[in-house]
Amino acid sequence: MLVANRSAGRDVHIYDANNPTTVLGGLILTNGVTNGNLYSMVEIIFVFDHDYFLRDEGGTTVQRDDYPLQPGSYYILTCSIAINDEPWLVRTVSLCTESRVAGFRDAIRERDGRCVITGEEALGVGESRWFGFEASHVFPLAYEGHWVEHNYDRWIAIPSANGGSINSVQNGMLLDATIHSLFDNYAIAINPDDNYKIVCFQPDRKRAAGRHLDQEFLEDSHRPVDQLLRWHFRQAVLANMRGAGEPVFEIDFPPGSDMMGEIMSGPKAAERMEFELFSRFAVQ
Repeated sequence: MLVANRSAGRDVHIYDANNPTTVLGGLILTNGVTNGNLYSMVEIIFVFDHDYFLRDEGGTTVQRDDYPLQPGSYYILTCSIAINDEPWLVRTVSLCTESRVAGFRDAIRERDGRCVITGEEALGVGESRWFGFEASHVFPLAYEGHWVEHNYDRWIAIPSANGGSINSVQNGMLLDATIHSLFDNYAIAINPDDNYKIVCFQPDRKRAAGRHLDQEFLEDSHRPVDQLLRWHFRQAVLANMRGAGEPVFEIDFPPGSDMMGEIMSGPKAAERMEFELFSRFAVQ
């Protein structure tokens, strides 16, 4: 089974100026990414104990500004660099069938009525036709233990009636089914610290990159909290930009295919299997 390589197609490459032959990370450049965004992403991937700045391959210092980032090689100038070892949580498309998620789904549909990222409206909702739209967790339900351990429910002001704080509307969004797949695979994310800009880490087929969440959504007191959007954005940066990036997993298992065998023969098999078991077959 071939595993997609997140580093394939990168046109932005990051180096330590003291070791300019070893690539430390990179990015597939899409619309809307600025010089300032590169600095903020670098500060997620690496840990610094001194000030630093970036230079491009022409030797020009890169400013922390809103100028569009250009393809090329960028060099970090500082005393020392450490790669952030913050864990990345293995994730694929969430397909949980728990009964307690029904309330989460219904609350998300009622609040949003459209794909939050693309703005495409769900037509026929009066007849309960939600084809092509799915309620997505920002923080995945499969890691509820991690959620509890790290007290993430401290960010939730509107708990779910019967699904626990992780199933609050403040941990979810209605998404187009394709966008849901991209979001769960960390290929698209929302940066709450840059006016809720939509950032694509893979080629942008939906023309969403560089857009911002609309004001109507942002003014809704029941919308996802910034802390969870920020958590997801950090995970996306780590998955796509740190080193060669994390693996992209196969999610299309037609009837008759050996799903278990493919998972167990692939990368991060134990973590992937744990996620799939909790996501697909969680106790109701």
